[in-house]
Amino acid sequence: MIRMLLFPLFLAGMAAADPGNDILDAHVLPGFDRLEAQTQALSAMADAECDTASAPLRGAFADAVKAWTTVSHLRFGPSEAENRGFALAFWPDNRGMTPKVLMGLILARDQAVSDSTAFAQVSIAARGLYALEYLLFDDRIATAGTAEYRCALIRAIAADGARLAGDMATDWHDRYAALMRSPGPGGTYQSEAEVLQEFFKALRTGLQMTAELRLGRPLGTYDKPRSLRAEMWRSGLSLDLIRASLGSQRELALLLAKEDTDLQMELAAKFDLALETASRIDDPTLVGVANPSGRVRIEALQQRVNEIREAVAKDLGPKLGVSAGFNSLDGD
Repeated sequence: MIRMLLFPLFLAGMAAADPGNDILDAHVLPGFDRLEAQTQALSAMADAECDTASAPLRGAFADAVKAWTTVSHLRFGPSEAENRGFALAFWPDNRGMTPKVLMGLILARDQAVSDSTAFAQVSIAARGLYALEYLLFDDRIATAGTAEYRCALIRAIAADGARLAGDMATDWHDRYAALMRSPGPGGTYQSEAEVLQEFFKALRTGLQMTAELRLGRPLGTYDKPRSLRAEMWRSGLSLDLIRASLGSQRELALLLAKEDTDLQMELAAKFDLALETASRIDDPTLVGVANPSGRVRIEALQQRVNEIREAVAKDLGPKLGVSAGFNSLDGD
């Protein structure tokens, strides 16, 4: 209800500039600035207090993860360069590599943790936010080796993550935003339509991630639910990240639809229904997929997200004059 009351104000405040610039200024650049700030705060907290059970450290970790989630659908350009996005957020880990590589580092007391350049060459399975979750919340990893080495590893991962986020933010501000603001012959983008298609693909990528990965992986099948495949279940963030992703995808969708008030209202209503459905789920780690009453609520949320996906494909794409094309999840 609150969102719908505020929606006319959102419309009234939107500039007459082209949608690509609006998306950069209201969605992309603030999102990566926030990610940079939160990962820097996490690194500073790790330097000050690296006990795996530290509440302030865990809180800073949660803030950084949520900041990443709000830009995780923007998997092109600065996120794609040098595999920065994968290094910061290696998920899903279908082969269970993260705990194996982390344990190898801990048992060997690998000194890459003492050199940022060397650590940047470590397997991405042992870098980034998802590796840090194991160190802070997994009983086996969080007690392996010595406290001294675990502390050094936590600090190395946090500092590396802050560097990656900083590089992405800098790349957006100093280079990539300009490429999208000035499309033309010989450029990365030949026209404004190509810019919009990139953002449209990003929206579809985000919705696909939410429906098929964040919800679909733990849902598994009725006979074989897979709650331990939920994103960030160890830290209890699974449902929070679904809500964060939907909120960010909502923002992008409404910016893309800015020139059609009716379509904006349609998309806003569908996103708000999904967010309301999520708000009625009291299951932070989605463990309820294993029982009928919990499962039906999570399936209902997935259905709401799929309804958004259908509306985006059927109504928003044609309105923008763009096609879905391939996204970074196709073929995975």
